[in-house]
Amino acid sequence: MTDALLADTETRPVDPAATWWRQAAVYQIYPRSFADANGDGLGDIPGVLSRADYLAELGIDAVWLSPFYPSALADGGYDVADYRNIDPRLGTLSDFDAMVTALHERDIRVVVDIVPNHTSDLHEWFQEALRAGRGSAARERYIFREGAGADGELPPTDWVSAFGGPAWTRVDDGQWYLHSFAREQPDLNWAHPEVREDFLTTLRFWSDRGVDGFRIDVAHMLTKDLTEPLPSREELAQIPRDGNHPLLDRDDVHEVYAEWRSVFNEYDPPRTAVAEAWVETPERRAKYASAEGLGQAFNFDLLEADFDAAQFHRIIDENLEQARTTGSSTTWVLSNHDVTRHATRYGLPPLGGRPVKQGVEWVAAGGPAEQLDREGGLRRARAATLFMLALPGSAYLYQGEELGLHEVAEISPEERQDPAFFRGGEFDGLGRDGCRVPLPWTGEGASFGFGAGGAHLPQPEWFARYAVDAESADPASTLSLYREALRLRHRLQSGETLEWTDTGRADVLRFTRPNGWQAVANFGTEPFDLGDDAADAVLASSPLIGTSLPAETTVWIAPQI
Repeated sequence: MTDALLADTETRPVDPAATWWRQAAVYQIYPRSFADANGDGLGDIPGVLSRADYLAELGIDAVWLSPFYPSALADGGYDVADYRNIDPRLGTLSDFDAMVTALHERDIRVVVDIVPNHTSDLHEWFQEALRAGRGSAARERYIFREGAGADGELPPTDWVSAFGGPAWTRVDDGQWYLHSFAREQPDLNWAHPEVREDFLTTLRFWSDRGVDGFRIDVAHMLTKDLTEPLPSREELAQIPRDGNHPLLDRDDVHEVYAEWRSVFNEYDPPRTAVAEAWVETPERRAKYASAEGLGQAFNFDLLEADFDAAQFHRIIDENLEQARTTGSSTTWVLSNHDVTRHATRYGLPPLGGRPVKQGVEWVAAGGPAEQLDREGGLRRARAATLFMLALPGSAYLYQGEELGLHEVAEISPEERQDPAFFRGGEFDGLGRDGCRVPLPWTGEGASFGFGAGGAHLPQPEWFARYAVDAESADPASTLSLYREALRLRHRLQSGETLEWTDTGRADVLRFTRPNGWQAVANFGTEPFDLGDDAADAVLASSPLIGTSLPAETTVWIAPQI
């Protein structure tokens, strides 16, 4: 039945190399928790290389590597001490080159994280600034200010960092420096020409090594207007984020990205970029996705939504319209390294508009033994993922979601690493360690096959049944579902539009792609009758029962065309 359809779609023109990203499936690797090749408990670049065949079999188009640079790990690697090197605990530049070569040989592109808002306090520039003292050229690369109070003993403002506590730290000579995140992450001064030029050098450095694209961390935060007098925290909260806010989503940040685009376009094919931009309106996000700038911006809307048909429908419509307006393609994300895994989110009480970054609902649930519906959460996660993978645009997947992993709550305070756990701020609750626990590759072993020794974060015993070797042997596993979905997606993907079909039920969504490929998602608790279309089903997140689509299940339908 479907062979004719698949054969037909295989003959359609392949997208040129320059636009591979528009409908790519990108797999995020958190290197320290992916695979450990040397047995020291920390994942590394050779570990990624050792799993190149696994990545190819999964069927992804690209990997996105979270930071692998030299770092004191004050913030999971997002405190970068050297932007043009590899953390020696994770490997060498030669190891990186070998990994890129192996992935390219398997038609997998490589995207790396760039962290431009701040450096590590161990970066040579910041160490020079500390030695150089007040009024020095070295301090101009960062944001230093005199303190308030009679002797400058108070911070310049009452601003609070994203991880909680003051956003200013005092140095030995009495000045204060700004850090929007941890005190080990001093903010750069993006008005300084050396800062701008150095990042252009960094972009070329990695592009010359074969990197295909870049994910830009907190892309909306680089440029700042720190004209005196500085506003108070309360005054800041009242300033609209319309392009003129002193600290966030300023229009002048796009001057930076226009320079970056010029560098990207020096290469053939041009290097790609995607912005992590937490902004307030689609219009503001569109600026980051412009062809003159980064070209694409993360859409976190589904990640922040409940498993709810109305929310999904609205979000999909809004983001496809935004993509049409910008000429970009949209992105879809359900999990990443900063948020509770979606199998767990969907097994807990609905967010109801609460920020997904916060762990309050997880704490309130008292951990997995109390309120977490593990089976229901995974069932909904499989349905949401299959529906998302049928959408036009690019799909970003986070390591371990293909195994159906839940968040790991059972980490003791002394074993936790995330500064968000200790400092609160925007990431209150249990922090982000629970989604960063090293992956289980085998059902046995000291670290479930992650490495020859232990793992840098504790793995729970229940990881054994989610291990890659167990799921590879099970055609009904979540891993098997992802592999088949990505295989079919490659063959069925066409155009960048969809057309909705009224199902007669508010809790059932159905759309058709230009070549006739359909996705039907039942978000409700009662089955939905597919009628004759059930005969054309090619994949479902839970088994169909005759012609009936079960509750909380998605099916792909591919009729002959």
